[in-house]
Amino acid sequence: MEFKENSLLYEDYQRLRESVEWLNFSEEQTREALKNSCYSVTAVEENQVIGMGRLVGDGLYYTIVDIVVKPSCQHRGIGNKIIDKIVEYVDTNTPQGGRSSIQLIAEKGKEAFYAGKGFKLIPHEFCGSGMRKIILK
Repeated sequence: MEFKENSLLYEDYQRLRESVEWLNFSEEQTREALKNSCYSVTAVEENQVIGMGRLVGDGLYYTIVDIVVKPSCQHRGIGNKIIDKIVEYVDTNTPQGGRSSIQLIAEKGKEAFYAGKGFKLIPHEFCGSGMRKIILK
């Protein structure tokens, strides 16, 4: 297996989201989002993308999005490696004396996975509840 950086293609993105029964976005939105991601990781096996993770951010705050491993390839440490590479990217790009904040929204039932990677459940002593709003057209 090979992990590639910043090579996530639209077709692989759509296919992986479909593999875990997530709704896809419009092609125009998706292509723009992929172009504007600050970092992405793909797991490739036998010339097929079987996992992905994407990071958006501004250098202070980052959000991990789209962590997907094809169901038939799960429980092999692929998701762990993808998260490790994303966190390493943020660490490398945080200057001495600086700090960065990484957020994510875990899929229901996956919270323990992220807690095991050092993420804290919200709310906690410093943060209130995470929130989101969806706009449909």
